[in-house]
Amino acid sequence: MRKLFTVLLVLLQLHVLAVGKKVTIDHIEPAFWWAGMQHPTLQVLVHGEAISDLMPSLSKEGVVLEEVIKVENPNYLFLNLRIDQAVQPGKFPIVFKRKGKEVFTYEYELKKRREGAASREGFSNKDIMYLITPDRFANGNPDNDSVEGMREGVDRSNPAGRHGGDIQGIIDQLDYIQAMGFTAIWVNPLLENNMEKYSYHGYATTDYYKIDPRFGTNDDYLRLSAEAKKRGIKLIMDQIENHCGSFHWWHDDLPTSNWYNFQDSKEVIYSSHNRISLADPYTSQSDLKMHSDGWFDTIMPDMNQRNPLVANYLIQNSIWWIEYADLGGVRQDTYAYPDAEFMAEWSKRIMKEYPSFNIVGEEWTKNPAIVSRWQKGKVNKNGYTSYLPSLMDFPIQETLIEVLNKETEPWKSTFSDVYEMLSNDFLYPDPYNLVVFADNHDTPRLYNAVHENKALFKMGLVYLFSVRGIPQIYYGTEIMMSGDVNNPKDHSTLRVDMPGGWAGDTSDAFKGKGLSDDAKEAQQLIKKLANFRKNTTALQDGKLMHFVPRDEIYVMFRYDSKTKVMSIFNKKTDTMEVELKRYQEQLEGITKGKDVVTGKVYDLSKGTISLEGTSALMLVLE
Repeated sequence: MRKLFTVLLVLLQLHVLAVGKKVTIDHIEPAFWWAGMQHPTLQVLVHGEAISDLMPSLSKEGVVLEEVIKVENPNYLFLNLRIDQAVQPGKFPIVFKRKGKEVFTYEYELKKRREGAASREGFSNKDIMYLITPDRFANGNPDNDSVEGMREGVDRSNPAGRHGGDIQGIIDQLDYIQAMGFTAIWVNPLLENNMEKYSYHGYATTDYYKIDPRFGTNDDYLRLSAEAKKRGIKLIMDQIENHCGSFHWWHDDLPTSNWYNFQDSKEVIYSSHNRISLADPYTSQSDLKMHSDGWFDTIMPDMNQRNPLVANYLIQNSIWWIEYADLGGVRQDTYAYPDAEFMAEWSKRIMKEYPSFNIVGEEWTKNPAIVSRWQKGKVNKNGYTSYLPSLMDFPIQETLIEVLNKETEPWKSTFSDVYEMLSNDFLYPDPYNLVVFADNHDTPRLYNAVHENKALFKMGLVYLFSVRGIPQIYYGTEIMMSGDVNNPKDHSTLRVDMPGGWAGDTSDAFKGKGLSDDAKEAQQLIKKLANFRKNTTALQDGKLMHFVPRDEIYVMFRYDSKTKVMSIFNKKTDTMEVELKRYQEQLEGITKGKDVVTGKVYDLSKGTISLEGTSALMLVLE
């Protein structure tokens, strides 16, 4: 298989002897598929000079070539295969002929699926997610920092340049990730991003079937998945259906005149970013078009998912990576930007193939009514049906940061805003399947967001591990990592290098060396909270009850038949004596509470508990 990928996925330059001449196929995508998949059809893209002059045929029991689609560009053929679910794995020839004479034969393969592949479990509220920007995490293989043929080489001195982090670096630190208590890793895009600059972030794909060689190989990605799985860690792939990169291999030889939106425009037509138009009952068609069809960026052409060839290509690619790399989840970038009906079909196809899988979509808005309309099971007034299981909880994230920074007021507790936002959970079909976070690769780092206030930083983390949903921690947050607050619009300045990920680093977060006392304390805090949550079902899918904040005290309970956890937040700068009588319906028969972080035991039989100013406490009740 490694040889196959060397041939088909590095350049896919397949040279075969033809009748009297040599014929070149530049790309066949997907290069192979699997027997026993739920969906009965497979679309195979074939790209090569004047390939449409040839007529393909095949002969294999259980596989029928139903249709050969020729498009306006003669360098493409699209083959629609119908595959019986009971078909046997194996190779079979696709014969390409010209005027009845064989020109060349391509050996296509239907591989055998892994045992239990269809029933794989995706990430869930049992997991704690660790978000990694791979170029900035750890450089495990300096030999691939700069690769011949790739437009951008390594330049660690440039905040927006490539720094050399790679897949091997992540593999090397899996033991650290496991010890910290994380059970899933969401890795920012690893597919080839052969752009001229700012390519490190990965969001301008130039080859949908190939890992960027500066990160490693497809085999390295398989190894990452396997090594993570050994440690009980699920691999979540960051995917982008909305756009590709302007240096994608097809960009100068597009299959059709409508492969991209606004393909023939002489100037770039940008998205309006007006996501509300998708739900607005009074919206205009022009506003809808400008949001969904406009380009995300000058170098990111907008894919036209209303073209069925594009739609099939993207859906199959997502399924291919799930099956190929044994993924534990998908994070879908800019979920509200592609064609909405396509996204419904995309998520429906994936979830039909893998009923216990999970996908989280990015809908970046503080409005929970807009976020909730995308979740599976939501009954939308306009009739839109979604099949997306999970979403990023931006409403809680943005409100939490505002609350942490808000000055106390005599007439209203500052935590009232996050209390009320959480109360909007009635809008969601499944609020426990939302991903909750305090920061990510696109937002200010938590420590910066709270103006480097250590007490507020800790309070935010306790909230994150107390509330319902799936907590996500951004790499470096565990050591109180900071970004460049003077340049907040340049995301590269918050995606800073993880100390210890490069040879010669003066400090090492992975080994706990050279860190400040504050960084060590933050690391231990997250480690204790994560490992406690990992082993406490009450914090995973247990019930939640919270009480209206009063006098800057906010209390939340998580509980099931095994365990009850009480989290108390004091926003006042003064030590407060918290009266426990108000919470009696949850404290009946409870006499003690043990601090999850310090192990200190509190006597709750006295009717009060003392809580230091600007602090949070998570107690296991007894």
